[in-house]
Amino acid sequence: MLHMHGNSPKSLRQDLLANRKRFAASESYQAAQEAIVTSLSQFLTAYDAQIQSVALYCPIQDELDLRPALLAWAASKTGKTLALPFARLDKHLDFYSWQEGDLLIPSRQGVPEPDPNNPRRPQVIPDCILIPCVGWSISSVGNKKHYWRLGYGGGYFDRTLAQLRANKPNLICVGIGFDWQKLDDDQWQSQSHDESLDLIITESGLLR
Repeated sequence: MLHMHGNSPKSLRQDLLANRKRFAASESYQAAQEAIVTSLSQFLTAYDAQIQSVALYCPIQDELDLRPALLAWAASKTGKTLALPFARLDKHLDFYSWQEGDLLIPSRQGVPEPDPNNPRRPQVIPDCILIPCVGWSISSVGNKKHYWRLGYGGGYFDRTLAQLRANKPNLICVGIGFDWQKLDDDQWQSQSHDESLDLIITESGLLR
């Protein structure tokens, strides 16, 4: 499905985004979306005791919309909080509590963001962060697998995760992606500054 020209992350990213646009318009998209939402629900049930707050994302560029599923999850439980990222000028993300119907403000990148000055929506350090992948890969060290995310190239998540994990080692970071986005070593390799994901959810289920 991927046509590779050169090995630059930029051209790879453009190919992957073009493929995602095609995939989102295809007949198989709906089934993939339902399978991912089902796996997400299973994940949240399995980790229920550890997860009180989930940071999600407002979908851009054909990303999967998990908001309806997560709103339903938060509504069906007591004491669960949803949060959305706000991109700071220093390229770190802060997370603010989010509820359906909140006014969101487009960032410079066009991503709808929470208003950091809304006194009714405090800042949240989430227990779990859901991160959409442009591409993803697996590396193995001994018998331990590591999952890596290729994003948009801004480095926001890597910086944010490095900082959050220092203060909250049990943070669970989950990549959201599709099976066809999996990259092998000659297409892309993670760099030393990349933060690994704890698991990935695709239409095939939970990879951990």
